[in-house]
Amino acid sequence: RMWTTVAPIVAMCFAAAVQSFLWQKFRLPIGATVACLALLVGEWINRYNNFWGWTFFPINLVLPSALIPMGFWLDVVLMMSGSWLVTALVGSMGWGLLFYPINWPVLAQYHQSAEIDGVLLTLADLIGFNYFRTGTPEYIRMVKRGTLRTF
Repeated sequence: RMWTTVAPIVAMCFAAAVQSFLWQKFRLPIGATVACLALLVGEWINRYNNFWGWTFFPINLVLPSALIPMGFWLDVVLMMSGSWLVTALVGSMGWGLLFYPINWPVLAQYHQSAEIDGVLLTLADLIGFNYFRTGTPEYIRMVKRGTLRTF
């Protein structure tokens, strides 16, 4: 539920810190993109080891969020303006607004329709019925039919 609010705020803290260091010391406007690339590598190591290595959860269901275009946006705003204030206001607003639509192509594959046993579902519904989330309470796991959307 908090994926679209907490994830961009937390990721932007790392990107802004690296961007500040690289801009002040070297005048390189690539700090946010470098930080996003490093976060992406760390996330893939984490996802592969924890989800596939420990629980054998399908690796195509545990992809990290797309942060690189947002880091690129933050670097471009800093490079074009040269101002911390403009970067903080315009760059952070663009970072937050870009987070949700950038992840649409990644999640679009799960909105395909499928007919299973005479019921019209999306692939996200079907996956949600077959692979339960570990944080879901037991009484919700027992629901077999209905409008429960687990994905």
